[in-house]
Amino acid sequence: MSQEIEIEFKNLLTHDEFLRLIHEFAINKDDFKKQTNYYFDTENFQLKEHKSALRVRMKNDAYTLTLKQQFEEHILETHQALSKEIFACLLEGKVLPDGAVSDVIKNLDIKVSQITYLGELTTFRAEFPYKDGLLVLDENHYLGKIDYEIEYESADYKIGLKNFEELLADKQIPDRVTESKIARFFSESNRNTKR
Repeated sequence: MSQEIEIEFKNLLTHDEFLRLIHEFAINKDDFKKQTNYYFDTENFQLKEHKSALRVRMKNDAYTLTLKQQFEEHILETHQALSKEIFACLLEGKVLPDGAVSDVIKNLDIKVSQITYLGELTTFRAEFPYKDGLLVLDENHYLGKIDYEIEYESADYKIGLKNFEELLADKQIPDRVTESKIARFFSESNRNTKR
């Protein structure tokens, strides 16, 4: 089983802020790599109720099933590699394969047979080292919408928070309450459903 605690800080950006950071960090178009997240939950969002999120990320023709769970102020991630064939079956409504992720879901008293595919979000991502961490610029496309964000991953929460807050202040970017990608996806999905 592959598990890790993710310490990351994120902030939504305006399009102008995003373009400015690309320029200031000398990022080229070729530095952006495409990845797509495919989101899953039960129809009544039982994973969300457990402050958890399930996705398959397709990146470089590899498929990784990841369950994210709230763990103190961090995120605990459980990963499981998938074949292209099993991934295709999941999109068609087949049951999650046995393994680390389904074991954790069962421990939440959620039936894996109720997990269903809900939609996708495609990100064009540039990442590079920054102050003992990793700085990420994302352009996200989902449900007819585009948004932009900056993320900073760090091995230490306090140092990472300090570095991220200093970066936002230095670049004159307001600190914005920023939900996760999957939360923004679901919010937009709910808005589209009500229209």
